[in-house]
Amino acid sequence: MKATAKFFPLSVLILLMLSSCWLVACGGSGSESENPATAGGETAESETLSPMQKKLEQYTSFRLTTDLGALSDPHKKMIPILIEAAQAMDEVFWLQAYGDKEALLSGLDADTRRFAEINYGPWDRLADNEPFVEGVGPKPPGAGFYPEDADRGELEAAAESDPSILGLYTVVKRGEDGGLSSVPYSEAYAEAYARASAKLEEAAALAEDPGLKKYLELRSEALLSNDYLASDLAWMDMKDNTLDVVIGPIETYEDKIFGAKAASEAYVLVKDRAWSDRLAKYATMLPALQDGLPVDEAYKQEEPGSDSDLGAYDVVYYAGDCNAGSKTIAINLPNDERVQLEKGTRRLQLKNAMQAKFEKIMVPISGELIAEDQRSQVTFDAFFGNTMFHEVAHGLGIKNTLDGKGTVRQALEEHASALEEGKADILGLYMVTELHAQGEIENALEENYVTFLAGIFRSVRFGAASAHGVANMIRFNFFREQGAFTRDESSGTYRVDHDKMRTAMAELSRKILTLQGDGDKAGVAEFVASYGKVDSALQADLDRLSAAGIPVDVVFEQGVDVLGL
Repeated sequence: MKATAKFFPLSVLILLMLSSCWLVACGGSGSESENPATAGGETAESETLSPMQKKLEQYTSFRLTTDLGALSDPHKKMIPILIEAAQAMDEVFWLQAYGDKEALLSGLDADTRRFAEINYGPWDRLADNEPFVEGVGPKPPGAGFYPEDADRGELEAAAESDPSILGLYTVVKRGEDGGLSSVPYSEAYAEAYARASAKLEEAAALAEDPGLKKYLELRSEALLSNDYLASDLAWMDMKDNTLDVVIGPIETYEDKIFGAKAASEAYVLVKDRAWSDRLAKYATMLPALQDGLPVDEAYKQEEPGSDSDLGAYDVVYYAGDCNAGSKTIAINLPNDERVQLEKGTRRLQLKNAMQAKFEKIMVPISGELIAEDQRSQVTFDAFFGNTMFHEVAHGLGIKNTLDGKGTVRQALEEHASALEEGKADILGLYMVTELHAQGEIENALEENYVTFLAGIFRSVRFGAASAHGVANMIRFNFFREQGAFTRDESSGTYRVDHDKMRTAMAELSRKILTLQGDGDKAGVAEFVASYGKVDSALQADLDRLSAAGIPVDVVFEQGVDVLGL
């Protein structure tokens, strides 16, 4: 067996060798007890908790730390500066997701205020954006990107004469004459974006890595110019930097009308070189895996970019969109199809956040819902692998519709994100299966399949307000229909049928890739309506997880004090 095929068995050893501060963050005694209002387990006082305190119990607290020893002194000095830039993105996302943050928070009691901070507004992101503040109505589907009184038809009509109405980086305003116009983010959020831009320039002056320095300078300019292409390309070219930052308007999940508007966010990251070296080879396998996709040739005719990068990182700061409600544990960027086709993408596995979710959420879920004799097959190796290949799989399939009329994202609009997440999940499992057959992954394939099912239960709890939640609802119902798993009525646990899961994986892959390539928005809407829902039986099982005190997700203790800077 080639030495490069031995990554997964080594991961347990690597975990044991991680720095003591990281081990404390993942499983340390202080990470839950310091904030009882956000602890995830049962407490002696649980029966007397208020409804809002019970909502807070959906989240368990986790300290974001890492071993900073791998960074030079100048790069350590950069972290507080980058955190300040990230905090500016946090301010902007509040405006995009809700509006005036302080006007909302100032009138709330302590528990409700904390829950609003987690959700970036008065709507519960884990309960399909149900309002939890008295007097607040439903969340506008366009969030803060469009006037609340502007419907889809009016926006589409306005976009015919002014395409920037549906641009990624514009806010739509209604003028005194009643008409609609677009305002670039660089103007709409001028103060915060200028502050972030200045901080990136300040950080660039300290950067020792030339690629990082170039990216920070170009990203600083992009925040002021509204043109992110050059900085996206520069971010793709970074190969040797240990310190990293993802910052700016990026994902479009918050826009539920068109999926057209990018929301502001930021991550500050430290690369784990040992893990990253072991992951690097998988990105080179994309072209061969694309050729083997279980779909007609027309839907795999595009060749994935060959300059893709795959690495493992510890996150030391989250801000904005990625910090709202359920937290991201892996990144696949840039989203710009031009960059993806020219260079590919970078896939960043956020291993400290991933380890937290596995230990605090996945393992307890498995104890409740996975058949007893299959529980040992729920492993961190498999969870890490499934999550990693989910991100790699974003690079597979097709980015432009077969009719030549534009990108899949443009064709599917508000359904694009959920279907893309579903594609990445299922093609990630396809990649694991193929690479296992080639001897490139040594852990038992059954572990990936059983862990995959446990992961559906974890992610479906994010609800219909989350693209990831919808994707998992679709997959659960499709797999159940195909017999990929069965439920034992007496124990209330689920058992994977490995052969049928493989068949279901191929069928769902074919379905999603075809819908994307055809740009079939009506077909996607019907597919989501049929499969993207939680029935009463599944809801009863999910309620068991809540009754057992298993948290849905994590909240972070983070910042310069936590890092000791």
